[in-house]
Amino acid sequence: MAHVATSANMQIFPPNNGGDRGPGYNTLGSPTEAFEQQPANNWRGVFSISSYSEYFNVDTDVVLIRLISSLNPVAGDFFSKIDANPDLYGLIWISTTLVFVLASLGNLATFLMQKHVDNSTSWSFDVSYVNVAACSIYGYAIVVPLAYYFFLQYMGSNASLIRFWCMWGYSLTIFIMSSFLLIIPVEFLRWVIILLTGVASASFVALNLRSYIEGNELSVAIIAAFFLQMALAIFIKVWFFP
Repeated sequence: MAHVATSANMQIFPPNNGGDRGPGYNTLGSPTEAFEQQPANNWRGVFSISSYSEYFNVDTDVVLIRLISSLNPVAGDFFSKIDANPDLYGLIWISTTLVFVLASLGNLATFLMQKHVDNSTSWSFDVSYVNVAACSIYGYAIVVPLAYYFFLQYMGSNASLIRFWCMWGYSLTIFIMSSFLLIIPVEFLRWVIILLTGVASASFVALNLRSYIEGNELSVAIIAAFFLQMALAIFIKVWFFP
């Protein structure tokens, strides 16, 4: 009886519906094919941080490549570079950096312009710059890609919300760089800088959208994306660097 017991195949649960030994059984030591064939699903709910971990799975080299690509608007191949691994790192951290850069440098630029006119002007920090920068930048970076996603889905075109958020997030990189030049207290030069920045960022968005979507009926969406990006550039100049 002991020999029979030790030589018998042990049966484990839960049942395996596709085995050769009948429904519900799998011998100990055999490959657990049912588990290997299960697709990976990292979604743990909207309020679980682990659900979004895959969208931050990028290293410094990847982020730098994408930052540099966002500064080359004529390439138009950004979606092909992020296709395997779109990230939300750019959306969050580039937007956050831009918020604090606009708030701090906007105050500094305003002070320098006032100092240029009246030498007795004293330094004061306007906290409202932070609130306006946060609402405008976060709102733009989240709502505009979201609106394009629903619009393109409605039009029957293939769309990916994560890829849109990724692309629009990186498109804000050039505004961080130009903000340091906008502290120069020369109004004409400021307008030249911000318009060139807006054209570069708007071209990056529009050309990548054109390479991503197809159909002449969607050309208006590409044009609208260009002018929305230009409107953001003008808003930055008028509000933060008056």
